[in-house]
Amino acid sequence: MAADASKDIAVNVSPPAPSTDEPMYGGYSRFEIELEFVQSLANPYYLNHLASQKLLTQPAFVAYLAYLRYWTRPPYLKYLTYPGPTLKHLELLQEERFRQDIMSPDLVQKLAEEEMKAAVQWHRE
Repeated sequence: MAADASKDIAVNVSPPAPSTDEPMYGGYSRFEIELEFVQSLANPYYLNHLASQKLLTQPAFVAYLAYLRYWTRPPYLKYLTYPGPTLKHLELLQEERFRQDIMSPDLVQKLAEEEMKAAVQWHRE
């Protein structure tokens, strides 16, 4: 049931449009805050931290992760510094099983190693 609610929220809420009259939160725009947060999802240790804080079991937070999928599309996609792991983890976080499994230090280590291998391979090409 929570999955259905998160789909509805993701569809009905529009992503922020960068503008000059956008309200500021602590000196940052909503766009900047969401960009920083979505990019932090590239870090598997941060995902483990979110899980250890029980955020990944809260329906509102899961709905927020679904809402953040707008970063997978233009024009937002171009702002991501690490699009590969950021988008991969954002998609994995849509799955309840992954949100549970990320508590495992073994999975965190595996994801970190995969990212290191991908970075080395990218630099070789």
